[in-house]
Amino acid sequence: MTQDDGDLDSLVRKRIRALRVAQGWSLEELATRARLSQSTLSRIENGRRRLALDSLVTLARALDTTLDQLVETASDDIVTSPMIDSTHATMRWPVKGDPGMTVVHRRMTEPPPDNPSRMRAHPGREWLVVLSGTAVLLLGNRRIRVETHQAAEFPTMLPHALGAEGGPCEILGIFDRDARRGHQRDDAD
Repeated sequence: MTQDDGDLDSLVRKRIRALRVAQGWSLEELATRARLSQSTLSRIENGRRRLALDSLVTLARALDTTLDQLVETASDDIVTSPMIDSTHATMRWPVKGDPGMTVVHRRMTEPPPDNPSRMRAHPGREWLVVLSGTAVLLLGNRRIRVETHQAAEFPTMLPHALGAEGGPCEILGIFDRDARRGHQRDDAD
């Protein structure tokens, strides 16, 4: 076992214990949920028992997490730089925790389109927060004002459009994989 393997082993054991404690569960309660003996769980947490893949899968499931998240190594690339799309005046950051998620920063100066045919509808979900100014979200037949520090979340299957009201507006949007694809197709048209 290399030094890195030992560090990962220790990190996984700490995560198991931290997740158990965060849930407010005793050793006995997690052991019952994971169908392990209390002594086995104690030895896993304390490093006196080898971490076996089948035990890790069972523990991840019982802790309501994934095996990937349980054994994920600490990454040195904590800070990321945005990808700049000057054509559409946006900055995008992929979200590492979920490769399908994307964060977009956008400054808008125009009101939303007054023509309903310019509204988009596509699979997915979108979440946005207004950083400054006031945004107007057209969602189906509704017109929703979203002011500074307010957020909105909606399924993108509803026809929608976004614009500024009364001056420039900055938003931070989070798109799931389907919503991002839908916007990329619309931008390509």
